[in-house]
Amino acid sequence: MKGIVFTTFIEMVEQKFSLAIVDQIINDSDLPSGGSYTSVGTYDHGEILKLVVQLSERTGIPVSDLVRVFGEYLFGQLIELYPQFVQTNPNLFDFLSKVDSYIHVEVRKLYPDAELPGFEYDTSDSEKFVMIYRSSRPFADLAEGLILGAVGHYGEQIDILREALLDSSGTAARFTLTKRS
Repeated sequence: MKGIVFTTFIEMVEQKFSLAIVDQIINDSDLPSGGSYTSVGTYDHGEILKLVVQLSERTGIPVSDLVRVFGEYLFGQLIELYPQFVQTNPNLFDFLSKVDSYIHVEVRKLYPDAELPGFEYDTSDSEKFVMIYRSSRPFADLAEGLILGAVGHYGEQIDILREALLDSSGTAARFTLTKRS
């Protein structure tokens, strides 16, 4: 997993909780990297899972909620770094439909070794958008948070239904986004 995800997570924890909490979760996670991350480095995704579990233990907030909140935060940071991702898309559905064909292509240019999730789309109904997430990693909660961040950015009134696919491990999910009347 790319280091930008780790550095952004550490930044979020510091902003929303404290630097002391950051130090505690890093020290108590027994991380192969020692908790020293660079935005261009690549790290085992298990490290971020350990950090989130430690944060959950300290805050009492469920891991899935923390990961979703982080996804929303990460979306905001990515849009600050790469505003062109949203500037060329006038609405949420247009933006989401380009995650695989445009955004991930651009991410691979910046980070050629990035292991990104795949998406399938159903755009047959203009009032509904179906996005299927598949990954080798259990980050459907993160995908949901990123979607929520996009919904917030575009300011559209959207209902989101998430359904686990295959099993509940978080590696595959169907997100159905429906415009509110």
